[in-house]
Amino acid sequence: MRILITGSSGFVGQNLIKYLSAKFNFDITRVSRSELISADFSDTFAVVHLAGKAHDLKNSSNANEYYKVNYELTKGLFDKFLSSDAKKFIFISSVKAAADTVDGILTEDVFPSPVTDYGKSKLMAEQYIQSQILPIGKFYYILRPCMIHGPGNKGNLNLLYKFVQKGIPYPLASFDNKRSFLSVGNLCFVIVKLLQQEVASGIYNVADDDPLSTTDVIRLLANSSNKKPKLWAVCSRIILGLAKLGDIFKLPLNTERLNKLTENYIVSNAKVKDALGVNLPLNVEDGLKITASSFMAEVSRLEK
Repeated sequence: MRILITGSSGFVGQNLIKYLSAKFNFDITRVSRSELISADFSDTFAVVHLAGKAHDLKNSSNANEYYKVNYELTKGLFDKFLSSDAKKFIFISSVKAAADTVDGILTEDVFPSPVTDYGKSKLMAEQYIQSQILPIGKFYYILRPCMIHGPGNKGNLNLLYKFVQKGIPYPLASFDNKRSFLSVGNLCFVIVKLLQQEVASGIYNVADDDPLSTTDVIRLLANSSNKKPKLWAVCSRIILGLAKLGDIFKLPLNTERLNKLTENYIVSNAKVKDALGVNLPLNVEDGLKITASSFMAEVSRLEK
């Protein structure tokens, strides 16, 4: 079974290739971003489209790049899929295509209202896929993952881990939030199940079962390396003021990064679990322990 994977050199792509190679007998073809439009779909069963422009928390990216990469390239690739003999198209979108803030629990039924160019470009790609006439026997799956973590992750969890390892106190303990996370292992599991099963085309949120507070995450990261978490409940108004200064002076802590660390963002995974008839293999705590172990291994490698 030939699977064409775009963005295979990225964080999710590397984990997916490793997951598929270890457990399944798929014939994997890797396609770089520059090869998307010229990709050969001959004898291809499915396309897993991971390539895209990630959300830039420093707000230094050209807005047009999001639309060129996340929308235009996806549009061209999906057109090729429609005219090919391939059966399945899996597009990795984002919960940010639906909402930048969540009041309650985010489901697939929400009316999309993205604010950022990243979210808007992902939504445009989703809407294009949904608007096309799908030939009989073909399926598309638009996956909206929340914050993904795992081996090779370079995002906010990596930053939090460095805080813990250096003994730097976490100053945001006054923010009592709940947010969903997604282990890359659970994402790979869902992708494989969609390749193996025939379920209805559509949009599916992907998240671990239980949300955590950022303070909970700090505790888990600390415990995984036998350290005592240092939690400071600095007045939230002071932190908000410092974040606004970060917006002006381009500091590591800005409003967007603060929101990402402290916001409530709970995502429902009920639809995809019901459609596939499965439970996810990793609970949120075990997934984070795997991520923390990968961080420790990377630190050890660099120290040698």
